[in-house]
Amino acid sequence: MASEKPRLILRNATIFVDRNSRVGQAREVTLPTPEVAVEEFRNAGMVKARDVNMGYSKLEASFVETAFDPVVIGLFGLAPGVTKEFMATGALVDEDGTVSNATAFMIGFLRQFDPGAWEPGSKAETTFNLSVHEFKLEVAGQTIIEMDDFDVKINGASQYQGIRSALLL
Repeated sequence: MASEKPRLILRNATIFVDRNSRVGQAREVTLPTPEVAVEEFRNAGMVKARDVNMGYSKLEASFVETAFDPVVIGLFGLAPGVTKEFMATGALVDEDGTVSNATAFMIGFLRQFDPGAWEPGSKAETTFNLSVHEFKLEVAGQTIIEMDDFDVKINGASQYQGIRSALLL
């Protein structure tokens, strides 16, 4: 019988920016939120509208640092087409003590940084926003989602192979 104790509880996380660990610097990481882009259709003969899957919305991510780090800030405003690697990792711990890894691999660019308010006697935080072109999410060594501009794979199965074949790709 499977354990009935809570599982895969996120206990800690960090991010790597351009392959550099931000452990001890990053306070918060927000992963991309995959979202199906839909159009509402109600054609002739239909008695109600329905949402039709038209692909996926663009992907964005962000992270917050309590540092004003020139290395990370220096990734802002790079030439068009220049992308960097971002990798968020999480420690997932079951209540029985089992520890698993969650890893989000992202390729994209730093599209905005917000240095926030600087106030004497208070920690300053810098928020970094990313445009994500490629995204892969693994949990406990299993790839759950892979997304790029041309395909989406869920548990390794392409969701667009039929469409790609119809396009002779």
